[in-house]
Amino acid sequence: MLGLVLRRTSGLPGLLSARSARPFGSPPPPEMSAALVRSTFLDFFQDKHRHRLVPSSPVRPRGDPSLLFVNAGMNQFKPVFLGTVDPRSEMASYQRVVNTQKCVRAGGKHNDLEDVGRDVYHHTFFEMLGSWSFGDYFKKEACYMAWSLLTEHYGIPADRLYVSYFAGDAVSGVPADEETQHIWLEIGVPPDRLLPFGPKENFWEMGNSGPCGPCTEIHYDHVGGRDAAALVNADSPEVVEIWNLVFMQYNREVDHNLRQLPQFSVDTGMGLERLVSVLQGKRSNYDTDLFTPLLHAIHQRSKVGPYGGRLGTVDGGKVDTAYRVVADHVRTLSVCIADGVHPGMSGAELVVRRVLRRAVRYCAEVLQAPQGALASLVPTVTHILGDVYPELHREENRIMDIINENEAHFLSSLQQGSRLIQRTLHRKDYKHGIFPASVAWCLHRDLGFPLDLVDIMLEEKDVQVDREELNRLMEESQKVTCLCLSQVTSGLQSGVPSQVPLDILSLAELHRLGVPHTEDGLKYQYRLEKDRYVFPACSATVLALYADHTLVSEVTEGQRCGVILDQTCFYSEQGGQSPDRGYFTRDGLQDVVYPVEAVVLAGGYVVHQVTAADYLKTGNQVQLHLDQVHRLSCMVNHTATHLLNFALRKVLGASVQQRGSKVSADRLRFDFSVKKSLDTSQLQQVDRCVNDIIRANHFVHSQELPLREANRIKGLRTVDEVYPDPVRVVSVEVEVSELFEGETGRETSVELCCGTHLLQTGAIEDLLIVSERQTVKGISRIVAVTGREAKRAREEGQTLSQEVGSLSARLTDSAPSSIDAAQRFAKEVGLLSDAVDNTSIPQWQRSDLQARLRALQRTSNTTVRKLEAREAALIAQPLREKNGRKTLQVDSVQTDSLSILMKTVNQLSAAAPHSYVMLLAPQRHSGKVLCACQVPKDSPALLASDWAGAVCRHLGGVAGGSMLVAKGTGSGGDIAEALEWAEEFARLETQR
Repeated sequence: MLGLVLRRTSGLPGLLSARSARPFGSPPPPEMSAALVRSTFLDFFQDKHRHRLVPSSPVRPRGDPSLLFVNAGMNQFKPVFLGTVDPRSEMASYQRVVNTQKCVRAGGKHNDLEDVGRDVYHHTFFEMLGSWSFGDYFKKEACYMAWSLLTEHYGIPADRLYVSYFAGDAVSGVPADEETQHIWLEIGVPPDRLLPFGPKENFWEMGNSGPCGPCTEIHYDHVGGRDAAALVNADSPEVVEIWNLVFMQYNREVDHNLRQLPQFSVDTGMGLERLVSVLQGKRSNYDTDLFTPLLHAIHQRSKVGPYGGRLGTVDGGKVDTAYRVVADHVRTLSVCIADGVHPGMSGAELVVRRVLRRAVRYCAEVLQAPQGALASLVPTVTHILGDVYPELHREENRIMDIINENEAHFLSSLQQGSRLIQRTLHRKDYKHGIFPASVAWCLHRDLGFPLDLVDIMLEEKDVQVDREELNRLMEESQKVTCLCLSQVTSGLQSGVPSQVPLDILSLAELHRLGVPHTEDGLKYQYRLEKDRYVFPACSATVLALYADHTLVSEVTEGQRCGVILDQTCFYSEQGGQSPDRGYFTRDGLQDVVYPVEAVVLAGGYVVHQVTAADYLKTGNQVQLHLDQVHRLSCMVNHTATHLLNFALRKVLGASVQQRGSKVSADRLRFDFSVKKSLDTSQLQQVDRCVNDIIRANHFVHSQELPLREANRIKGLRTVDEVYPDPVRVVSVEVEVSELFEGETGRETSVELCCGTHLLQTGAIEDLLIVSERQTVKGISRIVAVTGREAKRAREEGQTLSQEVGSLSARLTDSAPSSIDAAQRFAKEVGLLSDAVDNTSIPQWQRSDLQARLRALQRTSNTTVRKLEAREAALIAQPLREKNGRKTLQVDSVQTDSLSILMKTVNQLSAAAPHSYVMLLAPQRHSGKVLCACQVPKDSPALLASDWAGAVCRHLGGVAGGSMLVAKGTGSGGDIAEALEWAEEFARLETQR
């Protein structure tokens, strides 16, 4: 019941009218702190309206590759909306929910990155206050609750509020939401403040298909005392939307038609930052107590004046823009890094990298803050947000370390980028005033420069980027990104279905028909007999078939479909483990095989995806045939993953946290948090720890427990995902019942896990880490193999070690005495280096061999250089005697090495530093001509790259180089004529 001291409304027991909430014409609402605004929202729904408080999910989406970041409060509840939620999980019981969700909009479809700083309301990180009803209350209750909270509990004057609702859409045939219109009129919203809008503003959709519905939005007028209806949805900073109430009542089909959902839901969202600005009487979010402590801290670290809130041309030097950018971005960085999204080179990590570099640039160049200032703001972020998001307290030091390390790298890149810009502007082919888009894009893509930084650096030189070409390059990159994202969302691994095989309406129909959830307990009912695993036979009945986005009673030969059985022994893909393989046979048709291409879990139903080899219909009896070799390999690698997780924590410490895993039949992959890559000693320690447990042949125990009871287990490892209840606990050596705190002092591997595992560790035989690298700063990825693959990798490592030793001994015994011999040796080192890099061998051994090969490569390269220098000296001697210190030296020599030719030119230039030197070397066998040149350091008239380029083009070839040195090749021609042409070109250029 709403806590209003108002008359009850007829027809809605338990809810009260808000007509007298606040008289129209009232002053602005009383000021409230951001913390109080947040807690008032949560308490209102939790205490007064029986909503369950659900914590914010991390900003990295759970199992949703279609998103870079969580960008709305509803993201974590998508399984509920789609009907795919595990019926045994706590989430399946949600009816009324409230929370405050961390959201990031800095990449993908929703991207506010470039707008931050330009205005006073865009943010890359924000908090979304949300309330939900899943099949419980609907429009009337939602509207009454919203109006009551805003006008009574927050004290917002009713005459400052406007409400929009869905006006209908003639094109799609969706009627106006008159029900919502009547509810608002009943609440007391005046007709002239109740405004209809079309689908763009007031119809919300999850995507191209799926649940959707009309929405109603509440807008606030900062000015008040006027009719501001015309400013609603007009992008006016004076009239802003503060709350959106979405009524999910339709499903958008694949053919774009709308069908009514069997269960209606409510999804409301209100941005905390904007609401706080309203309740604190501010036009700018940055003037609220969510940001003012940060702005003060920035001022203390900068060499500029205090924040003044200026915008546009008034903001001289963009100082206030910089304040806003840094304040916003350090919040985003803190939250993302705390949730395991670190600066990197792709996906969400690349976005975080760009956010960090944009903040660093504004700190250093505009605010004139010293290096390290950005990271020093993190404790202020923690002070503001840490009580709500405690992970900020836990990760504070790590966040600061990562920001500092990445800042140092970027400051180095700034210098490199400045040099690249200078070189480009001095190129001969540079078109005055127009900077090449390809170079600008290189600065952005490869060196991490924000594009606005490129613009600013060029503006200082009165230069502009070729904007049309840059836009084309950006569009091409966006297409590639979208293609990659599409590939990810459709499943990159072979056999993974392109989408969830059951839509929400089909799931609802299964429930209506009383089709029971699939009994899949047989997947765990295997046993050991005489050291062999015996898997249970499984006969089943076809309960439902799903094809072409609908339930059907039968399918014909060649038709792809999803098959739902009453029971199965197949493991469906979840928990990082690959699904089982195998096939069906149908009773009475034993010689026809139905291969199972994928196995997925959707809303409690195990869906076997098959291409029908013959007709199949509901009621058919089938025999399931499991690919036992594939299953056993997955069991080996899944248990090995648990041992690896345990060993990493034992060797590196309790701070190691799992960040992801993938278990397949041929290998395992494990991502975890660690400051830097493991050294050889750590890799060997992990190797020994795991293999000690394997050799001990410990029993692997598993038991289902209530989730709350399982969470009491000391040393339990979990990851951020929604677990079923009851949940399966997997423990090595120690019985699950002995694991509760105080009942055992033994350290062991114990995790919540739905995967299939060995019954004893000895069947792993061997585990070997064959790759370990940092995917982004602070996150490492291990790839490991087991059993025969591990043994083979160890043998390969021994072989390569012997080859490296043999090569090293040859160099020690007798260094190459000729250039050919030295180059052959260098080539052998290169080939062996490729083999070491790309062969599956122990990672600790790979690191050692790579270091030895690098040393051999340096030695062999030094030998080659010395021998080439000696050869060059022999060629240069007669030329020095012939030309002396002539200002222009153009000649031909005999050599088939461009490197030797270049060294000869270097020696001649060293002897005559003010000379322009070019040598051509005709090749007898190929007919080509090698070219190398060098010009004096203070030569503004003739650049080496221009000289070599002109001569090689004259000879039908190409050249490249710098201002001082250049080289290239020509396809042939009269060498005497070419020498004469080259000399004349240089003479004309230097005499200008």
